[in-house]
Amino acid sequence: MTVRPPLDLSVYLVTDTRMCGRFGVVPTVIDAVSAGVTAVQLRDPHSSDEEFVELGTRLRKSLDGTGVPLLVNDRVHLVAEIGASGAHVGQGDVHPGSARDVLGEDRYLGLSVQTVDHVDEALQLPADTLDYLGVGPVWTQATKPDAAAPCSPEALADIVRRSPWPCIAIGGVDAGRAVTVRRSGAAGMAVVSAICGRSDVAAATRNLRDAWERS
Repeated sequence: MTVRPPLDLSVYLVTDTRMCGRFGVVPTVIDAVSAGVTAVQLRDPHSSDEEFVELGTRLRKSLDGTGVPLLVNDRVHLVAEIGASGAHVGQGDVHPGSARDVLGEDRYLGLSVQTVDHVDEALQLPADTLDYLGVGPVWTQATKPDAAAPCSPEALADIVRRSPWPCIAIGGVDAGRAVTVRRSGAAGMAVVSAICGRSDVAAATRNLRDAWERS
């Protein structure tokens, strides 16, 4: 069984190219990492593979030496070309087993879940397939139009208890909800709009970081 070093998932940034606007994804990530983001997921469903690789490569280079991993949303086939640390897939994306076959043993893989049944399904996978679960949306969110319905903080806690993997909460997560996320037993909180598009990315990130540590 392959043992990959554990990830620090406490403040997990999912990028949104449109939301980052003129400031850009790479500068946003640089500022966020300098202020306490511990993991970054590149998500840009509207770009071509070529555009995605170009952005992903620039982003990965900006993270070199920081110790912060870059994970690719959905496009598992582009992880190696970008040089990313791994990927994250949803319930409607490539099957986690197939994703692990593409990634090999050394790269990370996360899976989105919304229910305890999803966790039970994931438990049928080979033991070294997954590294963490993304749970949500937990609260109502406006970032991802095609997201599932909110599952609730109570469902988050149920999923965390059932999961053998560390879990991160996503969907409507902000500094004010950090204490609820942490009390659920989750390993971290994933955010998009709480950082992307903010006038002061570093300050917004520090607010999240501080809220997590205080909770």
